Amino acid sequence: MKHKSWHKEAIELRGKGYSSRKIGKMIGKGKSTINDFFAKVDAENQSKDNHHGPKILTFDIETAPVLGHVWSLWNNNLSLDMINEDWYVLSWAAKWMHEDDVMYADQRHSENMECDLPLLCGIWKLLDECDIVITQNGKKFDVKKLNARFIMNGMKPPSRFRHIDTLEIAKRHFGFTSNKLEYMTNNLCEKYKKDKHQKYSGFVLWKECLAGNMEAWEEMEVYNRLDVLSLEELYMKLAPWASNLPNFNVYYHDEHDVKCVCGASNTYVRNGYWYTNLSVFEKYRCTQCGHEMRGRKNLLSKDKRDTLLMNVI
Repeated sequence: MKHKSWHKEAIELRGKGYSSRKIGKMIGKGKSTINDFFAKVDAENQSKDNHHGPKILTFDIETAPVLGHVWSLWNNNLSLDMINEDWYVLSWAAKWMHEDDVMYADQRHSENMECDLPLLCGIWKLLDECDIVITQNGKKFDVKKLNARFIMNGMKPPSRFRHIDTLEIAKRHFGFTSNKLEYMTNNLCEKYKKDKHQKYSGFVLWKECLAGNMEAWEEMEVYNRLDVLSLEELYMKLAPWASNLPNFNVYYHDEHDVKCVCGASNTYVRNGYWYTNLSVFEKYRCTQCGHEMRGRKNLLSKDKRDTLLMNVI
């Protein structure tokens, strides 16, 4: 779309937060004219965005522990006045799907380690930009923890995104001995497996990082980055088995480019039929990973649909 002079001015004014009515008065155009123009601009931008597909972010965070006073080693129930230092974000690692670079940031050089605002700004920007996130237990931990720190630091919520949690896939479709990332990546992944702590095992790694040990911070970075790499590979292994993933095809403008959850293009072939209580659809299977999808057209005739009876519930 080639914009005239007033079009450019209207876009600039909308970027400053002015309403369509206000913009119309400022440039001498009616509100309906402004709304029609912006509708075309938004449709054009959406078309461009869809052509490139969804922005899929894999990420993982590490947090500092809550430091407090306890009376014993077992069955602790701390009251608020027993907390000495609250938790905060220590580090994060993130990676765009199908890109090589793993982004990382931590608090090792922070003058005040408990002030994690600069660290949060980086991961907030990525979440605000993405369409879909992939995590391991991120629905219960990572995203909620970040939201807590965002709001406590006076930040606005990032743009909404779809969320794929590999822990949920594992629990829903499999009976692994353990659903932990370490167990699943060790048994399923070939290239990347969750890192085991090297010199600083268990909680010692967090303790040494809090004490400013740069060697421990180096190990934390390796640990955090590898979590993201192994998680992406784990997703690729689990995705063909999942039945409730986002439909990636709606993010692409080209109707002839059919995308699978594994990232392959135009690999679906007909594979029988999918039956519901009232409909029949063609079923398709990806030749690369085995994931199945179905068509949207009900193959039953109207006469046949009219004769169907339903269960009484």
